[in-house]
Amino acid sequence: MSFLSHLECALCGKELEAGRLWNLCPACEKPLLARYDLEKARRAVTRETIAGRKADLWRYRELLPVRDPRHALCLGEGFTPLVRAARLGQAVGLANLFIKDEGLNPTGSFKARGLAVAVSRARELGVEAVSIPSAGNAAGAMSAYAALAGLRAYVFMPRDVPQLFVAECRALGAEVTLVDGLITDCGRVAAEEVRRFGRFDVSTLKEPYRLEGKKTMGYELAEQMGWTLPDVIIYPTGGGTGLIGMWKAFDEMEKLGWIGPQRPRMVTVQSDGCAPMVKAFHEGREFAEPWQDARTIADGLRVPAAVGDFLILRALRQSGGTAVAVPDQEMLEAANLIGRTQGIFACPEGAATLVAFQHLRRQGWIGDNETVVLFNTGSGLKYAHLWA
Repeated sequence: MSFLSHLECALCGKELEAGRLWNLCPACEKPLLARYDLEKARRAVTRETIAGRKADLWRYRELLPVRDPRHALCLGEGFTPLVRAARLGQAVGLANLFIKDEGLNPTGSFKARGLAVAVSRARELGVEAVSIPSAGNAAGAMSAYAALAGLRAYVFMPRDVPQLFVAECRALGAEVTLVDGLITDCGRVAAEEVRRFGRFDVSTLKEPYRLEGKKTMGYELAEQMGWTLPDVIIYPTGGGTGLIGMWKAFDEMEKLGWIGPQRPRMVTVQSDGCAPMVKAFHEGREFAEPWQDARTIADGLRVPAAVGDFLILRALRQSGGTAVAVPDQEMLEAANLIGRTQGIFACPEGAATLVAFQHLRRQGWIGDNETVVLFNTGSGLKYAHLWA
C-alpha cells in the first residue's frame, strides 16, 4: 500500500526508521518528514492508475504512510471541489480565479485530512490514546478519527473558543480540557499530560504524519487542474502544515514524473493581530519570533508560534512568494462577498485569502492573466456567532 521508506529531520537531516513512533527529531527537536521510495513508486503507480480510484485522499495511498490498508480510517475526507469562481472573479477583476473548498471535508475543515492520516498511522503503530492542543477544528477532526479507530481522545482548547468546537469534541467522545490562554498554553498543559499518562501527541508538526494528510491538497490540486499548477496559491497560515505539505507534494510529484518543474508562488496570509510569519518573512529571518498578545476572530490563525516556521518561510522564498497580514473586519467583508457571489459560506481564515488577493492585485503583484487558487480551509458554520 505504501512506499514509505524512512523519516528525515527537516532541519538537521537525521534519518530515522519509520516503523516506530516518533514525535520531533531526537537530535534537534525539529519536525520529521516522511520520505518515500519514489523510484519504486514511479514504476508502480501512474496518473492514470490514480484517476480510476475512489474520490478521497486515500487514492494517493502509495504516497501516504499507512502500510496496512486495514488501518486506513476514512470518513470521506479529501477530493474537495476546486470551484472556478467566475462570479467572484468578475467582482474582483480576475478571470482565472478558483476556490479549493475544504469546508466540505468531514468535521467541516481541512484538518480532517491530517488527522485521518495521523490517527490511522498512530493506530497502526499501536497507540491507544491520542492528545491534541487545538484552536478548534483540529480537535474536532482528531476526536472523529479517534472515535472511528476506537482510541481514547484528549483535547486541550483555549477557554474562549466558540462553544460549537467544544460541543463537537464532546459529542465525538473526547475528553475536553479548557485552558486559560492561547493554543501555546494549551500545548504546554497537553505536553505535561502526555508525559504523565503516556498519550501520543498529534500536535501540529510534532509528529510526522498530519503533514502527509495535508499534502494531498497539492496532489488533488494538480490532478483537478489537469496535472498543471496555478501561478499563485494563497493560503491562510496558523501552524502552516497545509502550505508545507503542498510544497512537499509538488516536489514528490515532479520526482514521480507527474508534473514538471513549474511551481506556484506561495502566499501566506495571517491576521494583523497575529502575524509572526509575515513579520519574519519581511525581516528576512529563518525563524519567527513568538507573537505577543495574539488576537483575531479567526481562531485557526491565532497561533503565536509555529514549530514549522522555518519550513513555511523556506517554501515562500523558494517559490518567489510573499506573506500578507490582513485586518479581521476585512475578513468578514470578504466572507460575505464570497457567499453572495459563489454560494460558499467561508470561514474567516478562508476569507482572509480573498483579502490578501485584493491587496496583492492593487499592488500589481498578481497579473491580469494569472491563475490564482484561494483555499477556504473550513466552513463558516462553525463561526456563525460572528454573523449573529
